[in-house]
Amino acid sequence: MISLIQRVDSAHVEVDAETIGAIGPGLLALVAVQPHDDEEAPARMLARLLQYRLFGDEQGRMNRSLPDVGGGLLLVPQFTLAADTRSGLRPSFSMAAAPELGRLRFAALEAQARAAHDPVAAGRFGAEMRVHLVNHGPVTFWLEV
Repeated sequence: MISLIQRVDSAHVEVDAETIGAIGPGLLALVAVQPHDDEEAPARMLARLLQYRLFGDEQGRMNRSLPDVGGGLLLVPQFTLAADTRSGLRPSFSMAAAPELGRLRFAALEAQARAAHDPVAAGRFGAEMRVHLVNHGPVTFWLEV
């Protein structure tokens, strides 16, 4: 499982011009599922998302996690993160999970996140979405589990 995470001042996701998820300050996570991701992958990813220290402390050092600052978490499914771009001029999606597995693992991640943290918002698996964000920093990291 892959997550491209961004520290944000705000973020929201739209489907058909309707906002389906929004957060204020917090973390936007674009999430891709890979074929080898087992049932434990969502829990491992959630632990990283909630424990990763990318928010500033009193000295401005990245020493605080999302729960430490009470920030929101916006999860957005994005299978294109798993693309193989090492050769050619067109991405290969052979490293992305099949839609059924991707939907299952993303749903597990979202459910576990909602049980462990508040607020949590999410995009819609398989939908064409518009993601709006104000990146704070900018701070962006690539996480894999």
